[in-house]
Amino acid sequence: MTKLLDRCTGTPPARATAPTGLAAWVRDLGLGIRFAVSGGRESWARTILTAVGVGLGVALLFCAASVPSVLDSRSARQEARTPADASRESRPEASDTTVLWADASTEFRDKYIAGKILRAEGTDPVRPPGVDRLPGPGEMVVSPALGELLASPEGKLLAERLNYRVIGTISDSGLLSPSELHHYVGSSTLTADNGGHRTTAFGGRLMREPMDPVLVVVVILMCVVLLVPVAIFIATAVRFGGERRDRRLAALRLVGADIRTTRRIAAGEALFGSLLGLVIGAGVFLAARQVLGGVQVWRVSTFPGDITPVPALAALIALAVPAAAVAVTLAALRSVAIEPLGVVRSNGTRRRRLWWRLVPPVAGMVVLVMTGTVDEKTQAVDPYPLAGGAVLVLVGLVLLLPWLVEAVVGRLKGGPVPWQLSTRRLQLNSGPAARAVSGITVAVAGAIALQMLFAGIDDDFNDVTGQDPSRAQVSVSAEVANGELANRMITDFRKTKGVKSVVGTVETYVTRPGKVGGDEIQPTSTLTVGDCATLRELARIASCENGDTFVVHSDDAEQNDWVDRTARIGKTVNLNPYSEDDGSKAVLWTLPESTHKVVAKPDPMGRVHDGIFATPGAVAVSTLPAATTGAQVKIDEGLPDAVEYVRNTAARIDPAMRVFSLREVERNKQYASVQSGLLVGATGTMALIAASMLVSQVEQLRERRRLLSVLIAFGTRRATLGWSVLWQTAVPIILGLALAVVGGLALGAAVLSLIEKSVSDWWVFLPFAGAGAALILVVTLLSLPPLWRLMRPDGLRTE
Repeated sequence: MTKLLDRCTGTPPARATAPTGLAAWVRDLGLGIRFAVSGGRESWARTILTAVGVGLGVALLFCAASVPSVLDSRSARQEARTPADASRESRPEASDTTVLWADASTEFRDKYIAGKILRAEGTDPVRPPGVDRLPGPGEMVVSPALGELLASPEGKLLAERLNYRVIGTISDSGLLSPSELHHYVGSSTLTADNGGHRTTAFGGRLMREPMDPVLVVVVILMCVVLLVPVAIFIATAVRFGGERRDRRLAALRLVGADIRTTRRIAAGEALFGSLLGLVIGAGVFLAARQVLGGVQVWRVSTFPGDITPVPALAALIALAVPAAAVAVTLAALRSVAIEPLGVVRSNGTRRRRLWWRLVPPVAGMVVLVMTGTVDEKTQAVDPYPLAGGAVLVLVGLVLLLPWLVEAVVGRLKGGPVPWQLSTRRLQLNSGPAARAVSGITVAVAGAIALQMLFAGIDDDFNDVTGQDPSRAQVSVSAEVANGELANRMITDFRKTKGVKSVVGTVETYVTRPGKVGGDEIQPTSTLTVGDCATLRELARIASCENGDTFVVHSDDAEQNDWVDRTARIGKTVNLNPYSEDDGSKAVLWTLPESTHKVVAKPDPMGRVHDGIFATPGAVAVSTLPAATTGAQVKIDEGLPDAVEYVRNTAARIDPAMRVFSLREVERNKQYASVQSGLLVGATGTMALIAASMLVSQVEQLRERRRLLSVLIAFGTRRATLGWSVLWQTAVPIILGLALAVVGGLALGAAVLSLIEKSVSDWWVFLPFAGAGAALILVVTLLSLPPLWRLMRPDGLRTE
């Protein structure tokens, strides 16, 4: 009625006020979400493609956000099973709850097997976590992984070493990971006098060394290198199906929407795809962490429950991904002129500018150069300029890649038909192709920089031990000694399969008898007892018979002075060095007049033994109240598992005996841990990049479905189109790899300058170039099946 009166009176109808500001954003974003949901099969295809791409990236980000939780859980479990510190002045007394323990860790081939020997001293002993009851003598509880290994044919030799009755399984609370090899063995002979340590509880604090500042630099660069490609992939995924979306936006312009409204509607579509991607990513993450619990990646595994994102980081991911989707979409549409009758892309008429693309990488290099230097004396490393500079360099490579691809393909002409099809396509629109390879460009550049960094610092974290594996390959030692143990070690090891020779010694400290005045230190030296063959390995001895003795000097003049003051030929020495402290009886022995003076030489371990050398005929080992027994074993390295036979023999002699292999170079544990983390992270990142390239390739083929159908209808061969797809993938990747090599070498050199190291190898990029070539082949082969399906004449149908 009101409208009729208005017409009669000539009063113009009141116009509805369009929302502005935040209300307009909400309306247009909501409208974009409705288009994504109700836009038909094509809209859903694009939305799902975007969601899958975003979901893969989100799943990897959730995994990265779980790393602190995994490390904290692992550390908590390790501390929970560590015996409480018993090194205080007031050592605990034996009670119903105390337990004696000794380390029983061993190695089997390339596997480390943790373990402890336990003996309860009362009726209610404390138990390590994950153990229902302590094993008795001849009994053992094992981790599930160790139980499987012992029961398998592969673990037959190990089963001979751990020849105990298994009475239980260690639960998850007592293990560091599902794949950990761990065990507890019961004992009836372990005492505080033969190597046992008493504890009143499990749950001691671990003393951890602070991470080396140079390794902190490596870890920061690792985080940047592994996570920046993920962020780039997510930003690329939200732009899938851009050409079809642009045509829909042109239709909106035709019905009256302005340019800002269309851009916000497009952002709404991307927002819905990213939100759906968050849901998919969370689902993939939850499913993947269950699988990761039973899988080892580079010998690293963890419990599914430990893979939990830090709440703050998870919230940041949940907010940043949708916000990034909206921002990337709006930024991408700034170069697109959406008109009612079509879409015009600015790069078709105007070439990309170079100058502003150089700003981020140059700024990043300036930040890195101005950060200063980091060396071993630095107490702290500021992560922000280091991470910020690396991010700017890598992001700058992403910005430079589209310009480089456009500049190069614009000059390509002629060639075979597949080559012309691929180059012409790239000349018309090289943006999607450049975006598709941006992830691998950043990943390769970062990998090159990391490899340069590792090559530059590798020698600093590989300690030269001074050991000589050509003389002996295995070292064995026990904390206690007696004549029976020393003789049995030498005899049993010499009878062991695969053993060529044994250097076995019993060592103790000896002192000069008598009181010393004032603050004077009691003259002290060492006594080494072994057969002639052994002593010849430790000193330059020309003649030796059982019963001989020697005074051995080294190159250290000060140490030789202590030897001469203690080992006086024809005088007595005290074989019990603790008699003055604990009031025990001194054990006196006279150094014979026939003693010879000789010069020491390093043993296979690289250690120099000086003091008094004696053969068993001169000193009875049973008279030494405090000594250690050791053997260095030379094995037949051509015999498989020769070292395992030696370990089995050592376990039969004494389960607590320490056995380790001699190495010329020992790798720093922190450095090895960082390298393992890099391998695990790089595996996930490279898998994501491969998936992103495949998804992007499929998306580009879908965009060209009609063109492919036209070419097939005109008689173009499938092989021709297949080769054109290969070249369309290869050209951007080759250019991306070239850019990655330049950027990676520059970034690596800049980071090396921070730690005052020089570039040791400029050719580290060659393996990564090969990996890029292999990736071209893999992506092309995987994209051929969808290409064959799309190359049908019925693709010309339209509605």
